[in-house]
Amino acid sequence: METDRTAGVLLGLACGDALGRPVEFETPARILAQYGEVREMLANGTWGKPAGTVTDDTDMAVCLARSLVSCGGFDPDDVAERFVAWYDAEPFDVGNMTARALSRIRDGDSWETAGQRVWEESPEGSNAGNGSVMRAPPLAVAFADDESQLADASETSSRITHADPRCTAGCAVLNLTLAGLLLDREDPLAGALDRVGPPSALDDALRPVVAGDLDPSTLRSTGYVVDTLQTALWHGLHADSPEAALVEVVNMGGDADTVGAVAGAVVGARFGADALPERWLAELDDREELRDMATRLSTL
Repeated sequence: METDRTAGVLLGLACGDALGRPVEFETPARILAQYGEVREMLANGTWGKPAGTVTDDTDMAVCLARSLVSCGGFDPDDVAERFVAWYDAEPFDVGNMTARALSRIRDGDSWETAGQRVWEESPEGSNAGNGSVMRAPPLAVAFADDESQLADASETSSRITHADPRCTAGCAVLNLTLAGLLLDREDPLAGALDRVGPPSALDDALRPVVAGDLDPSTLRSTGYVVDTLQTALWHGLHADSPEAALVEVVNMGGDADTVGAVAGAVVGARFGADALPERWLAELDDREELRDMATRLSTL
């Protein structure tokens, strides 16, 4: 694998996250009225943070990456422990299902039951969020050449906080697609869907992305994992450049940071870190750690 493209996965994720953070929860009309078009890292906005500030998307991906490097592989006990320590530090942004699951683990539940219980207690419409797919890409760098291990680790990692089958399968599909891009496989998303199989909602949403016959005006930037993957993969796989993809998705508003993070990982795997705008990378405080982490992950 090219080191530039493995670094692109993590740096692309962080760029999409930080670019979208100031306009999270906004509508396209309000973004247009306030900013024109978001093309630069902005200060303030949603959460009122400095330009280049990342959110829980990148923070949790870094927790996962650090665990993989420290343990020399995937250890869900260690990952869950790191997630709880991060949560206890009171991050400014954390998803509802993630917070509930990590609170349960902190209070004594095992990670095996925490996410499952949160899922079982959540009504349809609030039970299949994108909080596990946003943090999953470090696994794709670590296990790109072992599809079975990658799929299993992706699904298990999701279950720590998001046990819905759409979430677990979504993590596997995303990471198998990223691995396929890193290894220059033909039609990586199609291969990922063939390997993972159901749930049908995910397959139905993503097959048109493979075929290239989806109407982009139907795409949505929401916290629902299926919407996130459909939008991020469409733009990530079809855009002419990382900048074109990420500008398009973050200006949709809604869950701009997470859709941006997932799309950023995809374009990073496609084009490499060197294709990411330098002006964006310069705003990321953790860019050197992310680059170094990608190198370490790729040699596990």
